Amino acid sequence: MSENAMAIDYVMEKASGPHFSGLRFDGILSSPPPSSSPGPSTNLAADPHAAKQPFVIDAFDTEQLLDCIQKLKNGQSVQVPIYDFKTHRRKSDSFRQVNASDVIILEGILVFHDQHVRNLMNIKIFVDTDADVRLARRIRRDTVERGRDINSVLEMYAKFVKPAFDDFVHPSKKYADVIIPQGGENHVAIDLIVQHIRTKLGQHDLCKIYPNVYIIQSTFQIRGMHTLIRDREISKHDFIFYSDRLIRLVVEHGLGHLPFTEKQIITPTGSVYTGVDFCKKLCGVSIVRSGESMENALRACCKGIKIGKILIHRVGDNGKQLIYEKLPKDISERHVLLLDPVLATGNSANQAIELLIQKGVPEAHIIFLNLISAPEGIHCVSQRFPSLKIVTSEIDVALNEEFRVIPGMGEFGDRYFGTDD
Repeated sequence: MSENAMAIDYVMEKASGPHFSGLRFDGILSSPPPSSSPGPSTNLAADPHAAKQPFVIDAFDTEQLLDCIQKLKNGQSVQVPIYDFKTHRRKSDSFRQVNASDVIILEGILVFHDQHVRNLMNIKIFVDTDADVRLARRIRRDTVERGRDINSVLEMYAKFVKPAFDDFVHPSKKYADVIIPQGGENHVAIDLIVQHIRTKLGQHDLCKIYPNVYIIQSTFQIRGMHTLIRDREISKHDFIFYSDRLIRLVVEHGLGHLPFTEKQIITPTGSVYTGVDFCKKLCGVSIVRSGESMENALRACCKGIKIGKILIHRVGDNGKQLIYEKLPKDISERHVLLLDPVLATGNSANQAIELLIQKGVPEAHIIFLNLISAPEGIHCVSQRFPSLKIVTSEIDVALNEEFRVIPGMGEFGDRYFGTDD
């Protein structure tokens, strides 16, 4: 074998390891490759007649992937590059047009590897398939579709594919929300996922954008109660009665998002029942004054619960000033249900949330409960506090020029406490 060929083999051997980013010929070849027999050495990098060519390695274009997914999520179409597995490079004269859709499926064995890519996913599914099945599929695909011979397929599988799967693909299983054993043959799991997607498609568009926003399932009862409390001709007594019913449903739904632990008890029949134990460290915080209308429902659901108060003075849309706060001393150790029946601009809510975080409450431990929400308020709160949960019974159309929710239900506090005359 010539010394030049030996030098190139040495470069390739060095490049075959897992850390070869930024590899340069002159760096490696500045010293001669190891040899079993003594003899003169050749320094290719020092040879003025040797053409310096970069050693090019194919890599993941994560930036373009993120750009494509973000555009699709924003309702824009994209042109996706096409990779030619026979020439091992992108095609320069053709692209695949991908249009925006209600469901975007991002498929690939390493799609969970990058955190930025994972953050764009609403649900992460790992399809687990037996190793023998994976190898059989690879042989059929590479020989039929990619023009490779079976020996090269097996050699690549043994040297690169199987070790890379063990090192990178299989560990990414921990990021999955759902793991499907038996691959596409698991019809039960597939049916459950399809049903989940259909449920998501039936949700409000804002729930698709912000996975931390939850709307209680609408029924004719809920729709009827909304019809009543939004009616300007309703009596004060009926307004309070149906508002309390709706508030109770929102509170119950919010409590369902708290952490729980498994617990076994003995029933009066002497049988063992495996259930759950409620979250013990919990408190409510009402944004005065409208939020106080939700306190009775919270007390009815959570016996002896501590409730703090925050008063924020509002002037127009941007003016806000903290006037008063009274919170449990150990609030940093508790999950907090933040109470305000109407989420309008979100400015007061953001200031209340910011105060709770300053008091040591983790953002993910805050659940914001309200009866109706304006899209502007959801955008404002969710973008600033993506780990917080918002639970509401309906999302209205918009805010008007006076920053009132439309169609809305007027000044809730005045109507509830009888100060609207």
